[in-house]
Amino acid sequence: MIVALYTHPASRRHHMPQGHAESVARIEAVESALAGAKSLVRIDCPEAAQDDLLRCHPKSYLEWLDTVSPQQGFAALDPDTYMSPGTLEAASRAVGGNCAAVDLVLSGEVSSAFVATRPPGHHAEPETPMGFCLFGNIAIAALRALDVHGLSRIAVVDFDVHHGNGTQALLWNEDRVRFVSTHQMPLWPGSGAPGEVGAHGQIQNVPLPPGTGGAAYRKIFERDILPGLHDYEPELVLVSAGFDAHTRDPLANLDLETDDFAWTTARLCELARDHADNRLVSTLEGGYDLTALAASTAAHVRVLQEFAP
Repeated sequence: MIVALYTHPASRRHHMPQGHAESVARIEAVESALAGAKSLVRIDCPEAAQDDLLRCHPKSYLEWLDTVSPQQGFAALDPDTYMSPGTLEAASRAVGGNCAAVDLVLSGEVSSAFVATRPPGHHAEPETPMGFCLFGNIAIAALRALDVHGLSRIAVVDFDVHHGNGTQALLWNEDRVRFVSTHQMPLWPGSGAPGEVGAHGQIQNVPLPPGTGGAAYRKIFERDILPGLHDYEPELVLVSAGFDAHTRDPLANLDLETDDFAWTTARLCELARDHADNRLVSTLEGGYDLTALAASTAAHVRVLQEFAP
């Protein structure tokens, strides 16, 4: 079985002001890194269905984004998050790609999928865009799997260096999802303390001090995270794959290497193999050093391919 890769040219039409970290160059680096990868089913992301968006965001928020979307130039939504004329389509296709990936994986046509799109999604809260994110891509995909496909246990694992505050907010009351986040602390956005456990105790936050390297990270992941995930026996594994915990990344201070992302991906693939019939969907979040982003993404997808049955 092969791995699906979801992309769309709209990701290149979402522009940010000159010098912004979340630039078009990011998706260009990812696509170049995966250009030579064999045995990938390459699929264009559809636009999101409104029903899927409404699973996480109220209609008033969607209407507000339509209103503030610029015809030219940029609209600042907060000090870090901007819209250009191409942003809404790109954000819609990021959601649509994640939902389509879930549908395809659950159909059994592929075992796993990687959604390489931008803007990212794990900082978007129900009515608040932030941290470069407009929609909660991975949370929306999780709720689609629950509501449309009838699953009852989904694991969402976020290894981006920044806490997935948006995913946490969107899934706070959802007892059918176990959300696990590793992230640097202290660091923006300031959330993600161990005491933030969700309405049903289904959220696990694992903050890491600056300077945490691969050996320490792997030990924490094996000791504090994997046993609970295996006990949970998820029917689907969803991954917020941010590669900004890399030692080269300019926006944070963790010291992971490319091999550490490959190792983490392998552990999550084992989780999916053991409990979810290999069903895993991963989506691109952060990663702002282009060299590290390209290498880490390639390693991540290579491991997905190695575990494809």
